[in-house]
Amino acid sequence: MKDPYKEGMFKKNPYAKKRPVKGVIKVVLDGVYEERGLNLIVQPSRCLLKNEIHELILTTEEAKPGDKVNKIAYLGFFEVTEGSVVVFQDPVKIGGKKVGVIAGFDETHSPNHYNIVVKGDELISGKDRLIELDMEVEIG
Repeated sequence: MKDPYKEGMFKKNPYAKKRPVKGVIKVVLDGVYEERGLNLIVQPSRCLLKNEIHELILTTEEAKPGDKVNKIAYLGFFEVTEGSVVVFQDPVKIGGKKVGVIAGFDETHSPNHYNIVVKGDELISGKDRLIELDMEVEIG
C-alpha cells in the first residue's frame, strides 16, 4: 500500500476543517540540548486521541517533516483531553501563550508517546518558561 505523503500525492493541504487538540500539562521538563538527533517522520499529521500522553519539544531550527532536529529544549508532557488531528504548521499554545508551530513528529518512543516538535523563537525549557502543571495546551 502506498503512503500518500511519501508518494507526494497531495498537491494542497487536504485538511479543509478541523478542531484543535486540547490537553493539560502533566509534566514540566527542564533541559536544552544541541545534538538531540530527532528524526521527524515524513507524514505531516498525527491523530492524537483523548487520554493519550505526548511530549512537547521545542526547536529553533527551520524544521519540517522528514528533517533531522538537533537543537532542542524540553517543554513537557501533556494529556489529551479533546482529541483531533495535529498538522505541520499548526499553532501551539501553552497557558494561552503561543510557543510556536508544529514542525513534525519523532517516533523514538512510540508506541509509548510521540515527541511532538514545535518550531519556536528561543530555546527555553518548560521550567524556565514557567510552565506549570495543569496548564492548558491547545494545538491547531
